[in-house]
Amino acid sequence: MVKISVLQHAPSQHLPTRPGDPTPMARNLDPLMHPFARARERTRALNAAKMDRMFAKPFIASLEGHTDAVEVLARKPHDLITVGSGSWDGGVIIHNLSLRTHILRLPQAHKGKVSGLCFSGESRILSCGVDRNVKLWDIESQSDKPALIFPGKSAFNSIDHHRYEPLFATASDLIQIWDETKTSPISNLTFPTSTETITSVRFNQSEASVLASIGTDRTFTLYDIRTGKAERRVIMQFTSNALSWCPTHPTTLLLASEDHNLYTFDIRHMSTPTQIYKAHVAAVMSCEWSPTGLEFVSGGWDRTVRIWKKDKGTGEDVFHGKRMGRVSSTVFTNDARFVVSGSDDGNVRVWKSSASEKLGVVNARERAAIEYRAKLVERWKDDKEVGKVARTRHLPKPVYTASKLKRTMLEAERVKEERRRKHTRAGENKPKAERKKTVIAEQS
Repeated sequence: MVKISVLQHAPSQHLPTRPGDPTPMARNLDPLMHPFARARERTRALNAAKMDRMFAKPFIASLEGHTDAVEVLARKPHDLITVGSGSWDGGVIIHNLSLRTHILRLPQAHKGKVSGLCFSGESRILSCGVDRNVKLWDIESQSDKPALIFPGKSAFNSIDHHRYEPLFATASDLIQIWDETKTSPISNLTFPTSTETITSVRFNQSEASVLASIGTDRTFTLYDIRTGKAERRVIMQFTSNALSWCPTHPTTLLLASEDHNLYTFDIRHMSTPTQIYKAHVAAVMSCEWSPTGLEFVSGGWDRTVRIWKKDKGTGEDVFHGKRMGRVSSTVFTNDARFVVSGSDDGNVRVWKSSASEKLGVVNARERAAIEYRAKLVERWKDDKEVGKVARTRHLPKPVYTASKLKRTMLEAERVKEERRRKHTRAGENKPKAERKKTVIAEQS
């Protein structure tokens, strides 16, 4: 009998395993069979970068209610949609971001500017102002009368709550630690030789008994409420306007400075900053870490909100609006998907932290396509054309002109320094690293 060899194919290998699945395809993976694979992938990467910029529409909503500049913002812990704002008109508003409504509105919470705001537990909020009072409000009761009033001797500039205990810290001409059950401070913290006015104070999120402050005499100081004294103080070249602790790296501290830059410090080695972030063209007024600890947001007097990646010195993204004034406060939501900013035009604006992210339901195939395009852009970011499309951001004309002028001035300063060094005796005028110029002195 003659044996006949035949090709046999199992139909199950050539049909979808489940209804709706794509039909399986057989591909020859030999690179010699695909000579244009690299060129095709580059074209896909370029198209992905262009699509990312085309769909970049970060602005979501503007929340009204204040009649003057928004000075402070605070997000509610363990909550994705609740944010509080305080204004120069003395009003405090608790916003629901998903419904874009007011949970609680206190139009006359303080006489004068509201300078500090923080949540205390799930249903209470603390506010302080230049009227020398700290007030505790109950959100659930919807009452316009404060539950408690803590009187002070001088105007308050900032407030922050302890992460676990019913304690909070206020900043004025000194730092005071308060207990929610007592109407007078339980301790005062100050540096022995300090005559500064404290402008901001923040508790560490991990080591909750440690707090940091910044002052008008260009210093930032570390305190420990267990010992009741200042541990270390650093004097910088310029005044700092805001500070924020990294939630995932307890020793990392972020400062927003008057010299248009942001600095991250490792509090174990405070003689030099670990990274300098440059892009703003005016004083940086606010900064806040993302809950993931991988990025942070800043806002400044150049009327822009910027997103930064950790340890990357240039800005990742920039948000701006035609009617947006100077930005005085910024904050991430607890899911790190949205950024909230407050400016001196009286509006609270909500932005997407990733400008081209699609809101709403995304199915599995669409999610895979989005991730594939992002990976392509990341892989081809060093290509000249792909990198240019991915990096380019549109800026308002005043910001673009100011940044161009700033680059010219910095270049002129560099050339002048180089010529001065060239015409002095060898070794007499040594170049100094930019990070070494930031800190003038460290005291302990």
